[in-house]
Amino acid sequence: MSAVANLRPFGRRFFPALLLAVLVPLLSACGFNTIPTQEEQVKAAWSDVLNQYQRRTDLIPNLVATVQGYATHEKDTLTAVVDARAKATQVQLPPEMLNNPQLFKEFQQNQANLSGALSRLLAVVENYPDLKANQNFLALQSQLEGTENRIAIARRDYIEAVRVYNTSLQTFPTMIWKWIWFRNNQPMPTFAIDEAAQQAPKVNFNN
Repeated sequence: MSAVANLRPFGRRFFPALLLAVLVPLLSACGFNTIPTQEEQVKAAWSDVLNQYQRRTDLIPNLVATVQGYATHEKDTLTAVVDARAKATQVQLPPEMLNNPQLFKEFQQNQANLSGALSRLLAVVENYPDLKANQNFLALQSQLEGTENRIAIARRDYIEAVRVYNTSLQTFPTMIWKWIWFRNNQPMPTFAIDEAAQQAPKVNFNN
């Protein structure tokens, strides 16, 4: 009798462990981890988008200061860039707030406005040959061009990560896990502003 009693605590520990050992591979094989894994991939991709936009934001003060030293009559254009930068930095959108459609729309609109303001500023530079030859400006031009390329790549990767994640929420078999377990998971937003408004500023002054 005592031997059976001694086995009971062992059984209470063994069977849950055995059940867990069986269920974990089973759940993984049938896609249980797919939704949370893809959600984290979306958040990671968005963090990279934010990093690249921040890189651009950090370049703007030096760019404005350099242009200002040569283009003293372009006050309105310079002010527009400064104002657009200020608005872009006011709206913060960390990965955990991506499901706020209004905030997402405001964020991307501000970034598009900043892109437009930068494009107008860089167009003005064509009228100032000495500025176009300035070494500091050339360095900033190169950094800005590289940053715009990184932004484009980061946005592309984010859009693809969202596509994969949103598809999982709506297709079999992962949609079953959404109904049963991940009921709070909602589709993530993607960039929806008119493509022309999202064009990167032209920064090539080699002509």
